[in-house]
Amino acid sequence: MSGKPVYLSVGCLHSVPDGIGPAVRRFSPSVLRLVVVSAVLSFLVRQVGAAPFEDGLRAVTWQAVVAAVTLTALTTVCSAWRWRVVARALGVGIGLPDAVGAYYRSQFLNSVLPGGILGDVHRAIMHGRRAGDVARGLRAVGWERLCGQVIQAVVTASVLLTLPSPVRPALPYILAGIAGVAGCAALVVRGSARRGHSRLARAARAVDTDLRRGLLAAGVWPQLTLASLLVVAGHTATFVIAARVAGCTAPLGELVALLMVVQTAMVIPLSIGGWGPREGAAAWAFAAAGLGAATGVTITTVYAVLALAAVAPGAGMLARDAVRRRRGPWHSGEPSGPDPAPQASRPAWREAERLVR
Repeated sequence: MSGKPVYLSVGCLHSVPDGIGPAVRRFSPSVLRLVVVSAVLSFLVRQVGAAPFEDGLRAVTWQAVVAAVTLTALTTVCSAWRWRVVARALGVGIGLPDAVGAYYRSQFLNSVLPGGILGDVHRAIMHGRRAGDVARGLRAVGWERLCGQVIQAVVTASVLLTLPSPVRPALPYILAGIAGVAGCAALVVRGSARRGHSRLARAARAVDTDLRRGLLAAGVWPQLTLASLLVVAGHTATFVIAARVAGCTAPLGELVALLMVVQTAMVIPLSIGGWGPREGAAAWAFAAAGLGAATGVTITTVYAVLALAAVAPGAGMLARDAVRRRRGPWHSGEPSGPDPAPQASRPAWREAERLVR
């Protein structure tokens, strides 16, 4: 028993196909999302049953859909404006109409695909290819999304510190931990940017340059802040509509505080088509507030339907793009010259999927 099992184990390791490692790394994020979403939804069905999901589907009205479509159009314009400001600050400008169309496409892809970020990667690659700098296009979208999430976090913290919510007692400790991590990260970036020629040092210098000469410039950050505040207000208003349609009669202040908790959970990239952490957070928050976990699940179901209907124009734009590509660049109106991006022959969707995985 002393030596033979060891040799057998080594032999078994050598018999594993060479491609199994990359395959595991490639599919593990998708498997993790599937496991998380399945676990959350299964737990909720066991706890509250399927009735809250069915109630949410039945509660949707045309008036709510029209309101959601209108609010999403406004927030999409504000998001596209924010992206345009960031892109222009980084030297890869984009027109507002093109930015709005690209944002609708990315929102639809984020709503139906795993993770909630593949649409943004697709948007970044397409913009970077047209601008001749895919890396800078990726940075522009990354900074745009990060700016929006930072402002949303600040608004969420302010609301939760002001209004009653289940997380209010623990919020000061959470904020202190976040501030400590952010401070350490800032020190690491500044220290790495000042010395060395490694990949980390180059990335740190790029981050430092983007912040000092771009995003924190006097004419940039106020626009980013205003656009982000409008986006947060629009998304929160859509959630409030979903809550009222679902029959929730909680006071507006308490309702907004709970919905901010749910929106924070939506940032976690472990969803599939938007489902998963959102429903889990809603069930917990509404149950902790004494409104019932079923109420939270019903509200998020209504919101999911409204959100998908609101970003449906993105699906039409993607279908139109597919038709134009089949007709060729002459019919589609796209430039027929060589694409300056190094991987132009690879479809943007495949490139987005590769980068995320």
